[in-house]
Amino acid sequence: MTAVSPGVASGDTVNLFDHPVGPWLVLSRLPRFGARRWQAVVDHLACPTDLLTAPGSVLIELGLPPSTRDMIVAWQSGDQTHEGLAETAVILARCQQQRIQLLAWGSEGYPGALQAIPDAPKLLYVRGDPALLQQPQVAIVGSRSATPGGLDHARRFAAALGENGYCITSGLAMGIDGAAHQGALEVGRPTLAVIGTGVDVVYPRQHQALTADVVATGALVSELPPGTPPRAAHFPRRNRIISGLCQGILVVEASPRSGSLITARLALEQGREVFAIPGSIHNPLARGCHQLIRQGAVLVESIDDIIGELHAWSVRSPESSSPGLPIRQPPRFRQPTAAPEPAPARPLPDHLAAREIAVIGSLGYDPRSTDELCAATGLAADELMQSLLMLEMDGLIETAPGGFQRSA
Repeated sequence: MTAVSPGVASGDTVNLFDHPVGPWLVLSRLPRFGARRWQAVVDHLACPTDLLTAPGSVLIELGLPPSTRDMIVAWQSGDQTHEGLAETAVILARCQQQRIQLLAWGSEGYPGALQAIPDAPKLLYVRGDPALLQQPQVAIVGSRSATPGGLDHARRFAAALGENGYCITSGLAMGIDGAAHQGALEVGRPTLAVIGTGVDVVYPRQHQALTADVVATGALVSELPPGTPPRAAHFPRRNRIISGLCQGILVVEASPRSGSLITARLALEQGREVFAIPGSIHNPLARGCHQLIRQGAVLVESIDDIIGELHAWSVRSPESSSPGLPIRQPPRFRQPTAAPEPAPARPLPDHLAAREIAVIGSLGYDPRSTDELCAATGLAADELMQSLLMLEMDGLIETAPGGFQRSA
């Protein structure tokens, strides 16, 4: 199979029909050409791009609907006025102008581990260094509304894993995802963000600076063309790419209904390792992790728990579809039982001042010392102690070995 050129330089003439990436872009943009029909093409043709030169009888035999066949026939006749082909040419031009690199399924730069999963993306759009997709990766995911302790865990584990040679992969969302990317960057390690928009779209807007840092030393990856805005349906599909790229996935904090559990389930189906950090039984964001652990995920207390398991996995699985990314059969996890509904968060009393709100916002369900709280809130020690006393009198926090924590 011919490898696709990983991008085009700004200023080159764009011709969809003559450019080596053109056929792959067309395949990725065919209407009503989902996973089932894509798999039929992969099973029946030596190279998927052979579909674009196949006679009409083969297109019908493969069960392609009229709209799909119509775009293929337009490609065969060189009809640049066809709406679908015209839109595809615009995408190629935008990639050229913005130096977005393209990796096609089956090409030399396309990660083998991802190619092996069901419904692998036909085409990946990359801003940054596409070579990172070939490195051993660990994904770190979790709640968008993480506690301070959860954010700290994500940063520390990302930094330690990065220093041990793993590329940290996540979804660039608020909360745990962002903390994981930051943790890798803080120790000078590249990180890979798989996103649910075009790679030229910054989402969430609060991560504009973080996005720039990721691109500068790592990479943004998406299966969506440039200019694609965020939509709810994009993110669950994005999750299969995160898990598909990685040897293992670490869930830091997650509620029982968190999207992070979708990523963990996909990882299991793809034969990856799943790790979870336990938390306080009073923390609703620990319940998703506890559910995963009950089902067989590896309980993580230190980085050694992750590295040891991944090393053992590599030894057990000498065959690999990509260097550094051994694939194994998924473990026999127990079927999940229905998780109890998490207790609703206690509303804060109306009489709390901004200072008290800042203090309780810096507390989770694991104890934090007064030194940590002073640093997190910017309050002087005497102001902090006054606020802690008021919050304790209201029953919102409680003392614990090591400091203070939220009340259950």
